[in-house]
Amino acid sequence: MPKQPTQVSEETILQASWSLLEEGGIEKFSMRKLAVRLGIQAPSLYWYFKSKQDLYQRLANQISKKIVEEYDEDGDWKSQLTELATTVRRVLGQYPCSTQLMMMTLPHEPDMIRFTNLMLRCVESTPLQEEQKLQVVMTLMNYVFYFVLDGEQHERNVSTIVKEHGGDPGEEVTNLLESMSEGDAGLFRRLFKNGLFDLMGTDSAFEFGLRVIVMGIEQVMKENE
Repeated sequence: MPKQPTQVSEETILQASWSLLEEGGIEKFSMRKLAVRLGIQAPSLYWYFKSKQDLYQRLANQISKKIVEEYDEDGDWKSQLTELATTVRRVLGQYPCSTQLMMMTLPHEPDMIRFTNLMLRCVESTPLQEEQKLQVVMTLMNYVFYFVLDGEQHERNVSTIVKEHGGDPGEEVTNLLESMSEGDAGLFRRLFKNGLFDLMGTDSAFEFGLRVIVMGIEQVMKENE
């Protein structure tokens, strides 16, 4: 094991990790780059973290802690699930690459376990079967994670198109749609012209999706009766 470095700590490593993730994304993140950022040799990092995966676990644990702290556990199961999903989405927006980190790690840290337990508490009072309760929280989190990722990717796509082609990307799509037949693009063209695709990533779109999920859970409960 390498000698413990004196100029860094777990906290400074985590802070530098967030900074590096914000600049280059998780795809370009490496322990070597992190060591360079901290001004130390890469082996010194392993005094604090056994591997990059171990570091990811700690970063995800920080996100989980923030979610638990900000969540307001009040109301019935529907209110709790809605508040939980809203809180998770809000917190994920505060940390770079947070959704990827949550999806790439397992609940093997204290606050990640607390977060998972918190999700299960939201549906504990429902008449759902035990396995259904787990499936509910998994479905809810998959929805939140995908919604956040999709919104971030959409912003990157638009930014790339504007950078590469210039001008308004919507105008290019409009011209393409006008050149296509009603059978191939009629429904898409109507929604696009009415600006409905601008709903992507909005609060109203997120809230509508939550309503659909909650209504689906209620339907499962009725079927269980």
